[in-house]
Amino acid sequence: MIFETHAHYDDEAFDGDRDSLIWAMHEHGIDTIINVGASLRGVRETVTLMERYPFVYGAIGVHPDEVGDLDEEKIAWMRKLCEKEKTVAVGEIGLDYYWDKESHEIQKKWFVRQMDLAKEMSLPIIVHSRNAAKDTMDLMKAERADYLRGVIHCYSYSLEHAKEYMNMGYYLGIGGVITFKNAKKLKEVVEYAPLDYLLLETDSPYLAPEPYRGKRNCSLYLNYVAEEIARIKKISYEEVVETTKKNAQKLFGVK
Repeated sequence: MIFETHAHYDDEAFDGDRDSLIWAMHEHGIDTIINVGASLRGVRETVTLMERYPFVYGAIGVHPDEVGDLDEEKIAWMRKLCEKEKTVAVGEIGLDYYWDKESHEIQKKWFVRQMDLAKEMSLPIIVHSRNAAKDTMDLMKAERADYLRGVIHCYSYSLEHAKEYMNMGYYLGIGGVITFKNAKKLKEVVEYAPLDYLLLETDSPYLAPEPYRGKRNCSLYLNYVAEEIARIKKISYEEVVETTKKNAQKLFGVK
């Protein structure tokens, strides 16, 4: 059974079939799902999902593109949500210089504040970093994020950065991009990284793997990700699924 560590089933892309799709997960080999907050609305919907479905857990956090909506009152509200039994992480948080919807300084301020929240609540973090490799690493080191646990979601940077993150104790989130023919850098990272440092994720409804690239993604396609990791590392599909599940259980404290 596969442990899905990063999905957004609160997204409007699932409005037509959300309930039937999620309830069908178990019979198709998906054991556990972490729904990840990305906006204040997404956080509210994540709580609804983790309360409705016994195998869905939640991450509470605000994506760097949405941090303009944050203030200390919202942080206090999120802190209360982090006390819920099925809240297993703070995320997704970080830096995104691709869209630049918020200034870099504002993004950094709320990335640090949400890392502080994770420290206060003794929760791991789910880190989003796009076109911001150096600043993400520098900020995490400055804030002693090595004292936290976490995952670098949708890992997309160099092998050297991957080594640094693993040395800090962080996992690398691997999703549909690994199946793309042009993902040579990521394939190199996966080949090098010990399986004990990898997690399976989709980022649903985004980044669907081949042969569904460009279509709506969902956790049912994680087998394509696991198969590609197995091919790259020359190990069995079963070993990939079993080990990444154990990694996720260890990181998020989910049995």
